[in-house]
Amino acid sequence: MRIVADENIPLLDAFFGPLGQIIRLPGREIDRTVLLDADVLLVRSVTAVPAGLLAGTPVRFVGTCTIGKDHLDVPGLVAAGVTVASAPGCNARGVVEYVLSCLLTLSERTGQSWRDKTVGVVGVGEVGGRLVNTLEALGVRCLRCDPPRAEKGEAGLIPLDALIAEADVITCHVPLLREGEYPTFHLFDYTRLKALRQGVWLINSSRGPVINNQALAEVLSQRNDLQVALDVWEHEPDVDLSLMRLCALATPHIAGYSLDGKLRGTAQIYAALCAYMQQPAWVQLADLAPDTGRAQLRVHPDVPAEWLLGRALRWVYDVRDDDARMRSSFSLGTSEAERRAGFDRLRKEYPLRREAGLLTIASSDELSADTCSLILAAGFLIP
Repeated sequence: MRIVADENIPLLDAFFGPLGQIIRLPGREIDRTVLLDADVLLVRSVTAVPAGLLAGTPVRFVGTCTIGKDHLDVPGLVAAGVTVASAPGCNARGVVEYVLSCLLTLSERTGQSWRDKTVGVVGVGEVGGRLVNTLEALGVRCLRCDPPRAEKGEAGLIPLDALIAEADVITCHVPLLREGEYPTFHLFDYTRLKALRQGVWLINSSRGPVINNQALAEVLSQRNDLQVALDVWEHEPDVDLSLMRLCALATPHIAGYSLDGKLRGTAQIYAALCAYMQQPAWVQLADLAPDTGRAQLRVHPDVPAEWLLGRALRWVYDVRDDDARMRSSFSLGTSEAERRAGFDRLRKEYPLRREAGLLTIASSDELSADTCSLILAAGFLIP
């Protein structure tokens, strides 16, 4: 069996080597010519897979090691007899930690407590749902908007415009849907962006076109009260430099780029391929995940809980680092081609990042019950 795979998928050999020959390529360079003698295609979000890409090829299994599937023509592929698999929830924890770091950073810059704000979560699936659970465990009031779930009778959901009217923070976690009853393309258009409350923090780590980037740049040029953090951009890898300069935080589509999330994505697609082949999934992630990045943070038992929470969050992930790397890469004087290449390079050469579950908070004496509750709610460990 021949497997064509995005070269940035981790543990390719360990998981898929026993199943066949692996051909690695940059995700944006995978085209029909390399699939003419392939049986399996493994991608990430940068590779668009319309049904026509596979026409006349023997490929009958496409796996994307990502939560989202908007880069795949799922109906067309299924109609052509291709099995399609994704990795729902694989990077959810990483995105949660990205949002928490954005909240912490914007809090420090504005002098406003992020835990006192009302956070509106747009899309409460694998990622948004986990974010709500974490924030509420940390004592943050959350509003939830998800029209498809509301239609099915799920309680506690409100319309988007009602959320916009009340939320101090809005964070997007929806798939990119251009058609259907609930499209999300330009969900935040000029009208909705203009309607944002005074001083709102807007975070998008879902898909770039969920926010009309041109309209956002126009609104930000008129309102300096808004704080915007963008991890995704409307025409990636092209990034609107004028918009980037107006954003409080700008990162290159890496919100869920923890090593743990990537490894879970690979493992989920491996399991799906094994099921497709009707054979056991012999390789297990628990046997392959490295200990690199596992750490212990020792603190005084009387340390303030709020300070400790911020310190632990920054230990695990600091969005300011990714913001600085992107702004440096996109500094004035670079050509459009260099910026495109730089965007992909930032993702390909992304530094090691682990998740909160690998950090243990320890002390010479027992921490207070309130401190322990806060630390555990954020996902850290206590011995």
